[in-house]
Amino acid sequence: MKTRILTGITTTGTPHLGNYAGAIRPAIVASRDADVDSFYFLADYHALIKCDDPRRIQQSRLEIAATWLASGLDAERVTFYRQSDIPEIPELTWLLTCVAAKGLLNRAHAYKAAVDRNVELGEDPDAGVSMGLFSYPVLMAADILMFNAHKVPVGRDQIQHVEMARDIGQRFNHLFGNGKELFTAPTALIEESVATLPGLDGRKMSKSYDNTIPLFASAKELKSTIARIVTDSRLPGEPKDPDDAHLFTLYQAFATPEQLAEFRADLLAGLAWGEAKQRLFELLDAELGEARERYHALMSRPGDLEDILQAGAAKARQVATPFLAELREAVGLRNFRSEVKSAAPAKKKSGKRARFASFREEDGSFRFRFFAADGEQLLLSRPFVDPKAIGQVTQQLASQSVDALELRADENDQFTLWLDGSCIADSPAYPDEQALEAAMLRLREALATLAE
Repeated sequence: MKTRILTGITTTGTPHLGNYAGAIRPAIVASRDADVDSFYFLADYHALIKCDDPRRIQQSRLEIAATWLASGLDAERVTFYRQSDIPEIPELTWLLTCVAAKGLLNRAHAYKAAVDRNVELGEDPDAGVSMGLFSYPVLMAADILMFNAHKVPVGRDQIQHVEMARDIGQRFNHLFGNGKELFTAPTALIEESVATLPGLDGRKMSKSYDNTIPLFASAKELKSTIARIVTDSRLPGEPKDPDDAHLFTLYQAFATPEQLAEFRADLLAGLAWGEAKQRLFELLDAELGEARERYHALMSRPGDLEDILQAGAAKARQVATPFLAELREAVGLRNFRSEVKSAAPAKKKSGKRARFASFREEDGSFRFRFFAADGEQLLLSRPFVDPKAIGQVTQQLASQSVDALELRADENDQFTLWLDGSCIADSPAYPDEQALEAAMLRLREALATLAE
């Protein structure tokens, strides 16, 4: 079975050299792996959260599509599409919204950052916060779960969203799967070796810093931009420190080992910064020259890009359409001609249930254990001074939505349960990460039975 990898690119800007080295180039190389089934999409619904300029969004969609194809993405080999061309995605977003807990979304980094900024300014906590910003982790979950991606390459600041997609998918499975795993649990893929390029001023290359190197500008503009790279004041003939020069870091991202060794030696021997910049220009021009020509050819024929994306959408919908039909069936949105099952409530199965058990320690403190229906211990609480507090906590756990549970995994292959900002219980230790995730799911399922 192939590993399915899914990558989305938000269409709010023009790709630059840092995007190419850090995301586009490694993703294209990965897409050529025979054991990988790759999905690449233009996240234009996500763009609406960040940008309200229709012309900018339209231009960005065109530029990003042309960039990926010009850089070598094989649209025949992968599934390459626009998010907005897949109507099943917003429908799935609503299905997932109906099972996603508000408490889960309250913890999303982007929303919390917006609230914190408002509080610092003395504003209403939700001032300027749209429902798009608040609930876009659910849209991201739909992007991932629609195609049951196994791995999602993301930066470290996006790991939380993949974890949220996994939590929402597992909740949906629990409620509607009837024993079947409708959604695969996705995993965040962090590429530690991916280059993070410095910009002209040495800070991370970013449009917000206005320090980017254009990806497909003309050779003349590329050379002019490279000439503005900040260097130290050492004169020609004076040794330069390659490890303290961001120009060297840029060169390193595109050079062969032999080219890099020669460049390092020449800098140590006193190579002039002007000559060093010329070498960087020649290296980048050789790397990007052919792709630049393909890019401008594609930009001049937007109809060809449209045809490619429509073909990709048709390919994606071959997966999405039947899968959404299965999900609609699972939640009860069924055709009236299908078999109508009895609406009478099913009798509860007899037998043991999950339960809390409180006890007193020798030092006079009180604790509780939480057991699954089969007797497996899932939690051991931290000490309480008052048995009434245990009763209040266990009652709160039994009554609240399991999606609102805050579970935190640690490096010891254990997890902790937090309530109202306090750690209240610990899990046993598990042999590996997979067993830990399975135990967290068992805990959610066991607590859910208490509310039934």
